[in-house]
Amino acid sequence: MHVYCSIILMLVMLGCQGQTTQSSGGELISGKRKIGKTVEVLGDSLWYVFQDTKNHLWFGSDGEGVFYYDGIQITQFTKQDGLCSNRIRQILEDESGNIYFSTLEGINKYDGNIISKLMPVESNEWKLQKGDLWFYMIGKSDEYGPYRYDGKTLHHLRLPKHKTHDDLYPEGINSFFSPYEVYCIYKDRSGAMWFGTSVFGACRYDGHSLQWIYEKDLSIAPNGGTFGIRSIFEDREGLFWICNTQQRFQFVKSPGTQNGLLQYTKMQGIGNADDFGGEDLVFYSYILEDNDGNIWLTTWEQGVFKFDGTKITRYLVQNGSKTVNLVSMHKDHQGVLWLGTKDHGAFKWDGKEFKRFNP
Repeated sequence: MHVYCSIILMLVMLGCQGQTTQSSGGELISGKRKIGKTVEVLGDSLWYVFQDTKNHLWFGSDGEGVFYYDGIQITQFTKQDGLCSNRIRQILEDESGNIYFSTLEGINKYDGNIISKLMPVESNEWKLQKGDLWFYMIGKSDEYGPYRYDGKTLHHLRLPKHKTHDDLYPEGINSFFSPYEVYCIYKDRSGAMWFGTSVFGACRYDGHSLQWIYEKDLSIAPNGGTFGIRSIFEDREGLFWICNTQQRFQFVKSPGTQNGLLQYTKMQGIGNADDFGGEDLVFYSYILEDNDGNIWLTTWEQGVFKFDGTKITRYLVQNGSKTVNLVSMHKDHQGVLWLGTKDHGAFKWDGKEFKRFNP
């Protein structure tokens, strides 16, 4: 991978709790130091797509840092510019327009001038506050919970031990990384936060208590591998979609129970082998609802499925003759769908198919 920028400035410690600012190099323009490098094309391993409130696009890569497209030019940010790692796992924006990157080695904040590093504080301050940002670092070993940033402090929170922890381990169910590693974060329609984990299912925090749901077929794939909870979504009917198409869930939204487990009813899922290319069900890594109420599901190599409430339509995603492995999906402010991929760049929905995006 090519690494750009020329000078690394000294680390500057800020007085605010839980945050260290790391200044970064770049060319000096009109008295201000511009970081990043202007490049001609986007990278290939673009796992995540994000559109900010200015309608500009950010692409998080797995090894090449971050690419920023303002509609005119492409700028690439890497570790030389202050990123903790060139492997990006999340991109978020706060109410002031600052952009945040979760990486495998830490969480960064970009204020438009410099990229700083947020220093986590081990914490038990579980709160639901307006404006808080929630982060995860999927793929980092020894992780055990999410990060909550309240604008001043980055709280590294620990998920509670699952009730079936001691029962599951003797069965030989092991994850590639920590069993409490957070694979996804989702805010439902009531404002509760959900955390999908690599082994123990999903944990919901409603501002009062932390409660778990564990179903073996949500976390363990048919081949025996650990799939983990990679996607959670609440539809307009209040039903929750979690990881696969076999079932949906209706949860009892009540205060915590003594055993720490959520109460729910299983509802019928969608589709069959005719819909899913010979498979009875599919495991999906991302799910969202478009502006017309259609549900979209992304898979690793089976493409994208759209459910309009009655019919399921499959869209294969290819780059020439090559099948594209999908990592994520994003809906921009105009309602357009984007796909992040393992090694074929980013794809954009044109109303009929997903095409590779080349600005």
